[in-house]
Amino acid sequence: MFEKLFTLVKNNAGTAVINNPLISAEHHEAIITEASSCIIEVLKGQIETGKLKDMIKYFQFPGIYSSNPLIGTTVNKFANKLNNYYGLEPADALKTANTLIPQVMQQLIDKSQNESDKDFSLKHLLELIGGNGINAVLKQLAAA
Repeated sequence: MFEKLFTLVKNNAGTAVINNPLISAEHHEAIITEASSCIIEVLKGQIETGKLKDMIKYFQFPGIYSSNPLIGTTVNKFANKLNNYYGLEPADALKTANTLIPQVMQQLIDKSQNESDKDFSLKHLLELIGGNGINAVLKQLAAA
């Protein structure tokens, strides 16, 4: 699943990363990995801070939120890494993150809703990020 997320990010990285004159070619792969990691870190953070129910809602009903906090948090986290580790100015880092992360997150949400794409199912995603104990939590949420 993580490899597939990396591929999803890589497939969307053209304008934001690959064709960005502010990012040297030697950093392309590392930056794509950073973007993937930021997505995973934010999703994992939702679980660890007790916001699993909110995260599930974002994936199940993305259209009801005018601005998805998962996307905003991921954009900011990725922009900070671009600024701190790759030398992009804050405004350029934010522009790059805003070009890449929202489209990847939207595609991730869309793929999670596609029943034929089991690798991106919300249940599979939660199991990978949340570990073995997530099944008990999911059962509790279903009962609530």
